[in-house]
Amino acid sequence: MGGDLADVRVWASELDAVHGRFVHRFNRSEPRESALAYMRGLIAPLARKNGWTLAEEAGHDGPDRIQRMLNRIEWDADEVLDDVRTYVVDNLGDWDAVLIVDDTGFLKKGTRSAGVQRQYSGTAGRTENSQIGVFLAYAAGRGRTLIDRRLYLPTAWTDDRERCRRAGIGDEIAFETKVAMAKAMVRKAIADRIPFAWVTADAAYGFSKGWRYELEQADVFHVMATTRHDTVVTRWALDHPVHDLFPGLPRQKWKRRSCGEGAHGHRVYDWARVEVRPWHREDRRHWVLARRSVSRPEEISYYIAYCPAGTTLDELIRIAGSRWAVEECFQTAKQECGLDDYQVRRYPGWHRHMTLAMAAHACLTVLRARQLDTDKAETDPPSSSTSASPRSDA
Repeated sequence: MGGDLADVRVWASELDAVHGRFVHRFNRSEPRESALAYMRGLIAPLARKNGWTLAEEAGHDGPDRIQRMLNRIEWDADEVLDDVRTYVVDNLGDWDAVLIVDDTGFLKKGTRSAGVQRQYSGTAGRTENSQIGVFLAYAAGRGRTLIDRRLYLPTAWTDDRERCRRAGIGDEIAFETKVAMAKAMVRKAIADRIPFAWVTADAAYGFSKGWRYELEQADVFHVMATTRHDTVVTRWALDHPVHDLFPGLPRQKWKRRSCGEGAHGHRVYDWARVEVRPWHREDRRHWVLARRSVSRPEEISYYIAYCPAGTTLDELIRIAGSRWAVEECFQTAKQECGLDDYQVRRYPGWHRHMTLAMAAHACLTVLRARQLDTDKAETDPPSSSTSASPRSDA
């Protein structure tokens, strides 16, 4: 029991520290206090995290104060997110980190929640009435967490400005594809000097030649999943289908490798790569990677990579495999931080909820990283200045 109490004190203290990063963004004490109470409720072990249960956890008579903070009182969620991102960099920042783009669905009833419609949700694995959020994850050596978010608005919404106004969507907010949102988030990470080395995304984003070209022009290294019908420049053709590069490859060119831990152990595949765009600059390389299922060799996935000349196949496999870190972020943020537990319908409220849930997730990620550091320090043998010295009786 004492240990549990100590844990509660630790995360409460760290949540206060995260809150302290952005408390100056609120002009009044009520939203300041409500934001902290909201984050505490999001990481509390509640069966459901809605306005009433969070208000009860905070000691309020009802959900009005929290609803005002999410929906009515003026504060800028993007400014708060900037402060949360700085907290992540200060605690987890790593120049070898990977930025990962992906989207996730939030199942919703009715037609009034901003951006809701019947659309494919990867979360549900089918077409459902849902909202779709596009997120940017930061995967570093000591932890991974979410650092940016956008609510996707289908054209059925952006073509109906009156409907948008009722949901708090300003007239200046136009339709953007998910790829355009991904570009904007990575551009912001670059502009804000977030330390990272690589960008990766699944084929829904990686198939975009325009985005890959933009990253290359900025000299941003990337490993992007793509479709089998994507084309590349080779010695033989300007538009060579990627799936046509591998059938004649010698067997020894395929390497069986794990690309990381999955829910059922190591994710082991057969991997190969073929160099493309051979007349590019000397210190950079372009590759097409193929990932082939061990048990079903007819199942092959493809990636386009842009990287330093000396990058090994194993390193490219590691980056390709790091994409699953964003799925882990979604899972833990939903299970532990209430990412998908919200009762807001308006566009600003969605971004406010997501920002505070991401702040809570960042807090827990940093605490886990510190605990891992402590565990490692306790298990590593102590260094000794005499251990390498010759023995006196030698």
